[in-house]
Amino acid sequence: MREWLYDVFRERPWWMSAIMVFCAFMAFVYMPWDLFMKPVAQDEEVWFGIVFRGSWAKLMALPHWFVYAAAVYGFRRRRPWMAFWAPAYVAQVAFSMFVWRAAQTGGLAGLFVGLFPALPFIALAVAFWNARDYFAPRPLALVTRFGPWALVTGASSGIGASLARQIARDGMNVVLSARREERLATLAADLERECGVETRVVVADLSERSGQAALLEGVRDLEIGLLVNNAGLGCIGRFDLVDGEQLRRLVTVNCEAPVVLTHALVQGMRERGRGGILFTGSVAGHIPLPLHAVYSATKAFDLFLGEALWGELRASNIDVVVLEPGSTETEFQEVAGEIAHSGHDADEVARVGLAALGQQPSVVVGWMNWIRANVASRLLTRPIAAHVAHSVMAKQTPEDLL
Repeated sequence: MREWLYDVFRERPWWMSAIMVFCAFMAFVYMPWDLFMKPVAQDEEVWFGIVFRGSWAKLMALPHWFVYAAAVYGFRRRRPWMAFWAPAYVAQVAFSMFVWRAAQTGGLAGLFVGLFPALPFIALAVAFWNARDYFAPRPLALVTRFGPWALVTGASSGIGASLARQIARDGMNVVLSARREERLATLAADLERECGVETRVVVADLSERSGQAALLEGVRDLEIGLLVNNAGLGCIGRFDLVDGEQLRRLVTVNCEAPVVLTHALVQGMRERGRGGILFTGSVAGHIPLPLHAVYSATKAFDLFLGEALWGELRASNIDVVVLEPGSTETEFQEVAGEIAHSGHDADEVARVGLAALGQQPSVVVGWMNWIRANVASRLLTRPIAAHVAHSVMAKQTPEDLL
């Protein structure tokens, strides 16, 4: 509990943390009671100094509930939009308090009387405005946090290549690993020319233990401070129709290889007292996916492994995050045999993952993906979730694999 409290309240000014606690009370305790338990006849809500009563008050309580919930999220995750939203909303409260009290008192005296309840909120709005840099996007500072070298697996294309580029742009040297040497060499030359960093190419097939060993041997002389377990395979289709060897390779790349690489490299991170580990998971790890059964199972493995290591390694100053994209515009769909469908941009997915490193144990890319994952895993029964997922995946599966 002490570590959790430290994680929640670290770095934030004490007065801002106090307001976050107040917003949490309002969002999770008071507003639910106000909406569902408080008699309609007794309900009052104030917006911009206008008092709403009865059924209108119940209706106007909904945006209040949203405001408090959004504030908790914004404070907790230091979202940039809070830099404007927090002072603007508090200024609205100050205006409402002024108008409300001035109208009750009336006359010229009301103008002065209305200032007294408004002044604390005016001061708070000014404080938020002066502290707006707290919500500004922070630089990655990867070299300072983790050291000189990063290792990115599955770096030849897609999310892996985007992660490698963004890591190199931040000044970190990068080891690029995958099976396609020509693509890795091209990317390495681009990074050295554009970012002025050192690179190393290690060709390795992580579906074989010999490939895992070759990769570790290829980085044995380097101080790997950031490990990006991005290499992954997918394979869509009815379980009995998919090639068994293909499924074995999928499990080995998605599950065994991250375990082997992380276990080997985390030793040095512990000794140095710093490090970072990023797992590329998937929203598929939240629910069972018929027609993508083995893939979703491996991503559930990655999610649980990464989140558990986040809790286990924090005391050693090692940051861990599981990046959970949904459909992404990469080669994955073609390689996995899926029918092409739209998805997120790989560069945006990589940006979200690196920004979350050190901030939270896992991050889902995109609000719609977050809603889908949480509705399916928390609100639906397991049978219903599986049936819904089956109907969705069937639209992405070639007919001969159904």
